[in-house]
Amino acid sequence: MRRPRHDPRMRACVPVLLLVVLSCRSTTQPAAPAFDVVVLGDSGGLTEDNLTAFLLFAKDRHEGIALDAGSLMAGIRAGVGRGAFNGFPTAGDAQRTPEGQILQSHIKGYLISHAHLDHTAGLVINSTDDVAKPIYGLPSTLAILQEHIFNWRVWPNFSSEGAPPALSRYALTRLVRGEMRELAGTPLKVTAFPLSHGHAYESTAFLVDHAGESLLYLGDTGPDAVEGTTHLKALWTSVAPLIRDRRLHAIFMEASYANDRPDKELFGHLTPHWVNQELRVLASLVDERNPEKSLHGLTVVITHIKPALTRGETPRARIERELKEENPLGVRFVLARQGDKLTL
Repeated sequence: MRRPRHDPRMRACVPVLLLVVLSCRSTTQPAAPAFDVVVLGDSGGLTEDNLTAFLLFAKDRHEGIALDAGSLMAGIRAGVGRGAFNGFPTAGDAQRTPEGQILQSHIKGYLISHAHLDHTAGLVINSTDDVAKPIYGLPSTLAILQEHIFNWRVWPNFSSEGAPPALSRYALTRLVRGEMRELAGTPLKVTAFPLSHGHAYESTAFLVDHAGESLLYLGDTGPDAVEGTTHLKALWTSVAPLIRDRRLHAIFMEASYANDRPDKELFGHLTPHWVNQELRVLASLVDERNPEKSLHGLTVVITHIKPALTRGETPRARIERELKEENPLGVRFVLARQGDKLTL
């Protein structure tokens, strides 16, 4: 049998092929997914049935934590309809609907970034049919919930403190800035960082950990340059090592308005321009020498887009276009959509 002759041209191709493979792998994205996220609500206003809320799980686990809760039941129904909860152990319960099982059995608690209604309305409305679980937040957020919502005037006091009788369905659980703590009933841990949402109003970023892998969720925030704070820079400084080590799987970050919104009318929010400006700050902290490459491939999930009552290009379409037009860092922008399941 005649042995095929070696073609020297193949040897020349090997470095080229290897270079292509390596260039495809040149990304800050971790090698394997660690989290599943169901989008319960992606909007920042107007639509009562689609307000900011995300349900986070360790990958292939069913004990989740809600990241904000502007919409709950409407979002759960959207997720059920789109197959986001396929594989969850719900079929054996003849007494409850799948939506009831998700709410009562699979949401083990709530991480509330701030107490504005577009982040809490679903929590409040569904509290009548929920079960005992914790609400986690910075003290400023929990104080507003206790004093101004769960007070027997706006709503019955389902919390564990405040106006009597305290029904104690929700244990108000205060987070300490920068300190990691376990999230009960889940394999997850969280560290809270303060954000500025309109100068004097405090919001929160949650860095969620599972077995050393992380996901970062930002509540509403304005850019440092407009807010006159350094909260975002402090947050970026904390998460930069995770990106260098390829352990940060995604950043959830708002872009409420298109770029033509004046800075003086942002009211503690971001535009695509400011999203990219803040990501530039992060990039320089990840790698001061090569910031233009330090976030390449990182997933940034865009949240809290505010709808408009005008005709023409939708805010969602415009914000998506503007994000991609100004993306020198090569991040992977994903626009959250209600009912979707994201594996990150």
